[in-house]
Order: sequence, then structure tokens, then C-alpha cells
Amino acid sequence: MLDKPASCPKSGQAVRHCCNGLNYQTWLDDMLSIPATSALNKDFSDVRSYGAAAEKGIKRALSAGIKRPLLSLLPVANNPMYKHGNLVSVLGALQALYVPLEVREGLPEKAHKAEMLGLDCPDAESVHKLALALENGRIAGRDIGGSDPERMAPPRVEQYVRELFDGSSVNVEVISDLKTIEKEYPLFAAVNRCANDVPRHAGRVIYLRYKGSGPIEKTIYLVGKGVTYDTGGCDIKAGGIMAGMHRDKCGSAAVAAFMKVVDELKPTNVEVVGAMAMVRNSVGSNAYVSDEIITSRAGVRVRVGNTDAEGRMAMADVLCKLKEEAVNAINPQLMTIATLTGHAYLTVGEPYSIILDNGPAARQEVSKKVQEAGNLLGDMFEISTIRKEDYAFHKGKSEYEDVLQCNNLPSSRTPRGHQAPAAFIILASGLNKHGIDGAVPLPFSHLDIAAASGPFPGIPSSAPVLALARIGSNGGTLAASLVKSLGLTTPSA
Repeated sequence: MLDKPASCPKSGQAVRHCCNGLNYQTWLDDMLSIPATSALNKDFSDVRSYGAAAEKGIKRALSAGIKRPLLSLLPVANNPMYKHGNLVSVLGALQALYVPLEVREGLPEKAHKAEMLGLDCPDAESVHKLALALENGRIAGRDIGGSDPERMAPPRVEQYVRELFDGSSVNVEVISDLKTIEKEYPLFAAVNRCANDVPRHAGRVIYLRYKGSGPIEKTIYLVGKGVTYDTGGCDIKAGGIMAGMHRDKCGSAAVAAFMKVVDELKPTNVEVVGAMAMVRNSVGSNAYVSDEIITSRAGVRVRVGNTDAEGRMAMADVLCKLKEEAVNAINPQLMTIATLTGHAYLTVGEPYSIILDNGPAARQEVSKKVQEAGNLLGDMFEISTIRKEDYAFHKGKSEYEDVLQCNNLPSSRTPRGHQAPAAFIILASGLNKHGIDGAVPLPFSHLDIAAASGPFPGIPSSAPVLALARIGSNGGTLAASLVKSLGLTTPSA
């Protein structure tokens, strides 16, 4: 059984285990039929049909006033593509039960949509355990990503994260000292410069660190874009397009979500570091402006071309810091996760993420593995490619600078508007020295989740936490450890 959320509205705990012996007969008056999935035998069919059917059924039950709905599931279709169909169904049901953080805090009487969710399905115990771990992560992601720019201003994100991981297996480190930020994260500091004048908006670099038991076989580094509000800066978002920019922190929200899943399942033989670059892109007399030349942590002279390209600035120095760690790490994998470009949204549309690999990651087929992992859990990806033209686009245009941060057009009006920013991140962080020709090649993938982060207005998706939690069951990376932590016999379970 799954019952109502834990009592603390800030805890990020979705549901907890209830008595296994609960009599289903007492629930007959609360049962409502769940809609069947859409066709599963079409060229375009995928596992999302399971989640959509369960979510629709639970919403129908709630609208009818049912407080203890029962989710009853049959064995999934005999098709490898649907082997996690029941898990996806449970996640769809839990999605329908999410209550936004501000509602939980401000209206306690509305903190829960249901008293209990009953679960009757094959392999219920393993599905139950994994669903709870994933959903507890997704709740943290929705809380951070969806809450308004004051409720989740950088200092309050720090507070939330500290409470979320208090007493857990994840260690929280926070960089808030301005002098340290200016010295060690100069590109981040430029974006933070104006917001820092308002104490409640001052930036934070948050590191979440987990080290599993046993010999380390894999080290994963994630950097999330956490722009708590994006005015565009001095290149201001005019014409009514600023609304919704509190959701520009969904990359960092996904990092926190993933680390929560890791904490819940405690995989062995893996080390995971998640970094949240939390900053507000404010506008004012102290704001950074186009034409400034700023030397990055990697020693790269960056000319600002557009202050509305702040996300890549916020992440590059943090990525450089983790790159410095990765050089000496065991089997490292670096990733950035960001709602980075409107171009990505226009290219693939909702609800798809885009993933791009550098040379070492491409040789390991990281994008392919992430896409396959997402296909199994309904966290969908399209694969794009970083080309030589993308590096040329960001090459400095004069002897003053090494790298041009951006042109002065929106990404949606720029050819290769989602590919080129990945090249900038590589150049500004110094990762270009760790390609296939480098002394220490480092696999790096950039995930643009602009189209996958969820509808606005609406509830964030916490993408791509499901795909990342599943990645590597074929390749011996994190998911293999997650699977072992569940006591399952095969990686596909």
C-alpha cells in the first residue's frame, strides 16, 4: 500500500509504507475504473501510455470525491519496450497526487489530495519500493522547480536542500561567501552581481555529495542550472515573455531530485556529486552587461554577448570545478542539465529533452544509453550533435577575448541555437582540453530540458530524473547499483 504523504510539508517524502495486511474489500466503495491505455501496437506507441492512463484514472477518482483510490494493474504487454509499464503507471498515479509546496505550507487543509493510494499489481513490493524512491526525488524536483521566485530564491533553496538531506547519506556543501564566489566562480559571480545587492536573492553554489559503500567503480558529476528568476538582465525579456521564468531553475531541481533518489536507494560502488548553480538574473545598476570581458575559472577570457545567456555562465565555472575533480576520479562522467534554450523547445517540442555528447562521451554512447533509458520509463530524449561550426561560432572575434559567450539574438532565432551553447560550456570550462585528443579524456554530456521541464502554468515534470536513474543498466554504471540496492535479480527488473 501507499498512504498519504509524511506530515512535514517540507520533507520531500512522498508516501510511506502502510500495513501489508489491509483488506481490499474495505475499499470497494472507493474504487473507480481506471481508463485503458491507448494503443500499444502503433509505430509511435511508447510506455507513456501506461502513466497517462493511471494519472487520468486517479484524477477521475479524485474529482468524484474518492479519498482512498485503488490502483489495480495487470501484467504488462509482452514487449520489452513496456517491461516497466507498471512502474510507469504507479508514477503516473503519484504525479496526480502531487500538491505544490506553497499549497502544502500555506493551506495545510489541502496538503493531501488523497488519504491513501492502494496498489495491487504483479511484483508489487519491488515496484512499490522503486516508485517511492523515484517519486520522493520527483517531489523535491517539483518543489524547487515549480515554486515561485521568492519561495525558492537561492538562500531558501539552500534551506530546503539542507532540510531534505538532513541526517541522510548525502552531504551538503554550500558556497555563499561573496569573495569566494568572485574568486572561484567569476562567470557565476557576474550573473549574481546585481542580485547579490538584495540579501534574500544572493546566489548559492550548492554541492550534494554521495559515496556508496564498496570499491568505487563509477563517478558521476551533475551540474544544474538554477536560475531562480530570469529577467534577461540588461538584455531584458520585453514584450510579456518574462512570465514563467521562475522555472529556469529546473536543471538544478533535477539534480536535487536525482540526489534524493540516490539517497533513497543508496547504490553501492558509485560516487555521485550534484552541483546546483543557484542564482537570480536580475536587472539594475549593478547588473553585468554585454561587452564585459570576464576570465573564467579555467582562465578563458569570455566576452559577454547577451546577458540573457546567463545559464551557461552560471554553470561553466561550477563544471570547471568538477572537471578538476574528475581528472583524478574513477571512471568519471560529467553532465550539465539546464532549461537552456528556446531553440531546444522549438526543435523537439514538449515533452522531450535533448542530449549532446563530447567526443569521449560519444565513444561511450552516453546519449544512446540515456535515450534508451528514458524510453523505458517515459522520460524521452532526442539526440543532437556538437559540430565544428558550434565551436567556431563561439570563438573570440577579436584579440581581446578567447570566447564569445553569445550573439545578440535569442537562441530561437539563431541557427544551431541549442547545439552551440554546449560548445561554449566546453570551451569556457576548459573541457576542450579533455576531448579524445586530451591527456585525460573526460566524457561530458549536455542535457537541454527546456521542452521537458513541464507545462507552464502547471506542474513541473522533474525530467530527466527517471532516465538518469535508469541509465547504465546495460553498461555497468549507476543503474546497475540502483538495481542491486533493490535486491532485484536482473538489471531489467
